[in-house]
Amino acid sequence: MVKKQKHPHLIGSKWTAQSSTFGWRHFRVVNRKNEGSLVFAELVAACDETVRFWVNAKALKNRGLWKPGWQSLLEQAQSIE
Repeated sequence: MVKKQKHPHLIGSKWTAQSSTFGWRHFRVVNRKNEGSLVFAELVAACDETVRFWVNAKALKNRGLWKPGWQSLLEQAQSIE
């Protein structure tokens, strides 16, 4: 039996940090790795390819930290109200 992959559409997805992260808010996923039962995503800043970091893919589901897609500050403020 084939095991279902966690986070199958992770690579190429875009994310907006709720607060500035390494000086940026907009990121895209360029890589993923599985370590045991955990899945990690490598995020790259949209405006600075040198800003890269790994995050547990589960953290991307936390709407207090991340929003899917690229959100403007105005869109982000409206979604809070």
